[in-house]
Amino acid sequence: MSDLTPRGEPAAVVDLLRAWLSGPAGVRLVVETSGSTGSPKRVALSRDAVIASVTASARRLGATGRWVLALPPTYVAGVQVIVRSLVAGHAPVLLERDGWPTGEGWFVSLVPTQLARLLGEDDAVAALRRAHTVLLGGGPIDPGLRERAAAAGVRIVATYGAAETAGGCVYDGVPLDGVAVAVGEGGRIRIGGPTLFEEYVDDEELTAQTLVDGWFVTSDAGRLDEDGLLSVLGRVDDVVVSGGLNVPTVAVAARLREHPAVTGAEVLGVPDEQWGNRVVAFVVGTLSLDDARDWVAEKHPRPWAPREVVVLDEIPLLANGKADRQALLALARAPR
Repeated sequence: MSDLTPRGEPAAVVDLLRAWLSGPAGVRLVVETSGSTGSPKRVALSRDAVIASVTASARRLGATGRWVLALPPTYVAGVQVIVRSLVAGHAPVLLERDGWPTGEGWFVSLVPTQLARLLGEDDAVAALRRAHTVLLGGGPIDPGLRERAAAAGVRIVATYGAAETAGGCVYDGVPLDGVAVAVGEGGRIRIGGPTLFEEYVDDEELTAQTLVDGWFVTSDAGRLDEDGLLSVLGRVDDVVVSGGLNVPTVAVAARLREHPAVTGAEVLGVPDEQWGNRVVAFVVGTLSLDDARDWVAEKHPRPWAPREVVVLDEIPLLANGKADRQALLALARAPR
């Protein structure tokens, strides 16, 4: 039996996944990663892994029902929205075609960029208030965004996971039932449990490096507090060495987003002959380099402050709503 890869328009993917759920058990679902840091990977998921995720998610949220598809249907987050809805006995609402549902108690999954935009739209806020839960994942979530959502009466649950874990498997820092989380050498997060993928299709070497002794070895750094709550600090390679010092770019970006003149920010390390890596800030707003450096230095060590600021009209995004890191790197390397 061949693998199945979701492709096409949302309605077509819904039909494909409906058939997959009721079809032969041995057919795997192959989902591509976003490729935000390089080439996309093809992740093979068994139906058991996908259903284990759906079941654990429903148990944690305390309810099931209709889901609204507001994400691309071919990435794992969109796939899981469709499957959760179908397993609950409901065709998903296709937001682009159908708009927001009129009733209450439904569910939706968003990325932070979407939520930030929707909180500025009265109709969207009124709709999100009617949702049972808004799952929020796919990138760093600034505390200010959660505060805005709470003030608007929108219930947010922050999720962490990957295509390799059949989507979000840690909700508000707590692993779903059956999911194991550990923090290994260098703070690297490892995940175990029934939602794990089987392999990267046609890449045995990467599979062997990533699936180790029953654990998925992620590319993310994190820490577990005394209560076992997971905090995700960013990708392991988000800590760059600049001038001989470790600079956590996620923390620098979060600080820049707090500036009143900034509506969006990402920070990357760019190879540099003098510094090893120079810290480059990409900001949407009006912020000079001196202002950016002073603002960061008010809260963090001054050596963390960016060496360069690139002002953009908007942060380039991938189809799944994550920042397009490769596009940002190209902008940093381009002559200006």
